[in-house]
Amino acid sequence: MSPINKKLHMLRFIQALALAALCIAPQTNALKALAQNAATRTLRVDYDFSGNNKEQRIALSELCSFNGWAGRRLHTDSLLLHGNGDITLCDAATQRVLYKQSFSTLFQEWQSTEEATRLTRSFENTFLLPMPTDSAEVTVQLYDMQQRPTVSFTHKVNPHDILIRNLDNSPIPPHRYLHRSGSATEKIDVAIVAEGYTAQQAELFYADAQKAVNAILSHEPFKHYADRFNFVAVAAESKDSDVSVPLEGKWRNTALSSHFSTFYSDRYLTTLHQRDLHNLLARIPYEHIIILANTNTYGGGGIFNAYTLTTSHHSKFEPVVVHEFGHSFAGLADEYYYDDQYENYYSPDTEPWEQNITTLRHFADKWQDLLPAKGTKIPTPLNAKKMDKIGVYEGGGYMSKGVYRAFQDCRMKTNECKAFCPVCQRALSRLIQFYTE
Repeated sequence: MSPINKKLHMLRFIQALALAALCIAPQTNALKALAQNAATRTLRVDYDFSGNNKEQRIALSELCSFNGWAGRRLHTDSLLLHGNGDITLCDAATQRVLYKQSFSTLFQEWQSTEEATRLTRSFENTFLLPMPTDSAEVTVQLYDMQQRPTVSFTHKVNPHDILIRNLDNSPIPPHRYLHRSGSATEKIDVAIVAEGYTAQQAELFYADAQKAVNAILSHEPFKHYADRFNFVAVAAESKDSDVSVPLEGKWRNTALSSHFSTFYSDRYLTTLHQRDLHNLLARIPYEHIIILANTNTYGGGGIFNAYTLTTSHHSKFEPVVVHEFGHSFAGLADEYYYDDQYENYYSPDTEPWEQNITTLRHFADKWQDLLPAKGTKIPTPLNAKKMDKIGVYEGGGYMSKGVYRAFQDCRMKTNECKAFCPVCQRALSRLIQFYTE
């Protein structure tokens, strides 16, 4: 065979290989998609996280299951955001990652408090996984503020285990879809849960929930991606109206036992009863949770991939629920700061995993690409006449020094700002796309 013919033969061989690859790839992707879409049940895993500021422990509390899977069906084996912890479901035989999710926890927040220096406490944590078809392993891992692993816990799951509690016959609370774009298998499903509303106040709750939906979908990029979301309002019944305010000695009997003064911070409103929350939702498709507290007292909180909890009858309700949803849905950091508190909350040696703040440790991973071509001063000087100028403004993540934000103001900084800044919008868009594309 002549050199020319050899070259032609090799070229044809390479072309044939390329064609074969093109033919195989769609089949492989199709099989992968088929496997991802095969999830028909949810495995709910309940844990107790305990410890103090020096140590942490993870213990399995209970496994539950219920019909349907409303969680992510794309990119199931990877993470877009790091979080302060993650949970991984693997096939026991092959160790292939079936599902992975990141999160943050109230327990880890508590570890930074003074109380954690002298007391050991436990906190409920609940996670949703697609039910595996064969024997599997679940690994939960927590990280410190320097993103170093602090504790890891692995346990096996047999999908045929008779002690996995079946919740298919659990009561279905009254509920109403306020925004429905399609099937739960295709959309991002957000449950809005009533807290401190009596049975007689159900219509009041639905009206408040509609305000929350309208507020969220009025903000970009949620407005642009409205057709990728479902919002369902769940009218959980409380015996008492309003919620508990320990500072005033008021303790009320409510569906989720929420209260102000979490960690002795007056405005911090949370619930420690995650199992009660998830029990309410067992037969309603959901993957993200907003809790509305029937009170006019200002406060709330948002925990990444756990829940948003905010008060529905304060004058700042609408901007606050959007802000807190930025935390719980997308892990956006607070961009406000204090003069002397939390001076060591973020380490200068570690780039925060949150997408809207930076310590400049790995600034190229954040919004460096959005800065003007010409040099930007760091820190960027404040300028009231150029509020829309992107920069590197010092102050964010509760710290006045060493942490930087992209804009002078943003929905993640003040209630007065009308919108998420472009950096937050990009982070939100990327996450929505990660869930749905």
